[in-house]
Amino acid sequence: MSSDLNLFSPIQLGAYTLPNRIVMAPLTRNRASEGNVPTELNAIYYAQRASAGLLISEATQVTPYGQGYPATPGIHSREQITGWKLVTDAVHARGGRIFLQLWHVGRISHPSLQPGGVLPVAPSAIAPEAGEATTYEGPKPYVTPRALETDELPGIIEAYRQGAENALTAGFDGVEIHGANGYLLDQFLRDGTNQRTDAYGGSVEKRARLLLEVTEAVVGMCGANRVGVRLSPSSTFNSMTDSDPEATFGYAVDALNRFGLAYLHLLEPSEADERHGGILVPTSYFRPIFKGLLMVNWDYDRDKANAAIADGAADLVSFGKLFIANPDLPERFQANTSLNEPDPSTFYGGDEKGYTDYPALELQAS
Repeated sequence: MSSDLNLFSPIQLGAYTLPNRIVMAPLTRNRASEGNVPTELNAIYYAQRASAGLLISEATQVTPYGQGYPATPGIHSREQITGWKLVTDAVHARGGRIFLQLWHVGRISHPSLQPGGVLPVAPSAIAPEAGEATTYEGPKPYVTPRALETDELPGIIEAYRQGAENALTAGFDGVEIHGANGYLLDQFLRDGTNQRTDAYGGSVEKRARLLLEVTEAVVGMCGANRVGVRLSPSSTFNSMTDSDPEATFGYAVDALNRFGLAYLHLLEPSEADERHGGILVPTSYFRPIFKGLLMVNWDYDRDKANAAIADGAADLVSFGKLFIANPDLPERFQANTSLNEPDPSTFYGGDEKGYTDYPALELQAS
């Protein structure tokens, strides 16, 4: 069934009326300063993209133990809150709205990134099967993580809750809980990484428990209308597997309904997931399960996104690489004009090159 809705149809998302349904996806860019503190350069980058209906910040660790990559920002220190305030002020000055993505990488880290050089934590002591950790000294083999004790999990939940509180203090309009891409909450949810025998492992109800308790704590802090959750049911990134993703994620998505979230953000199946043997679950499987707004992400262009919204397959679409290279992506979509090509060599780390120096449409025309 199609409708007259498209990317430029306004929509009520939780507490906010968005002028369009174009969302900037969370994008790790590794450009935080010493202490993982955002800077004026980060503020310029986000403000350039404020014409999106909603900006979602790069993944931001809620604790020093949640860091998995160099120069990724945190939301657990006073300095980080102050740095993020530069960003939110700049976005709001341009009339934009921005949510912070709350993150803990779990096993996707390395002792050199951990306070005191300790082992990274995970639901179970299972190392990623492929890839390498990204450290300040370059790539290093992943280590076998330490399984979290049951009595440590309230502290993990509190770190997310405190991160959400700090995000509001920094001026964010809301938060997105990162439950995707093979990081900590995803590791607990899937049976390929969770082999626990306590109240947080075994059945899907127990494996989903941490995600749901984190969501409950964050919703209690921010209000449900300022909270989204991101999941990646088919993703094989970071050596992730699940024996029955339809059952696992079907349960998790249905359970999230009780919170009345601002939105659910789903990463769709990719060719890489299929190539790596993932069990692919189309977003259409989850559409009738989730009762709120559904945001989708993966390799959308203008026409595919408009079709998804018109057909009712999604309510909003988030864009990653296209937003990296096109700070004025909504304006370009509306004009149906050419797009800048992203430069992958500048995606991670560096300075303003490939970050804030992509030209806007009016600059190219002048």
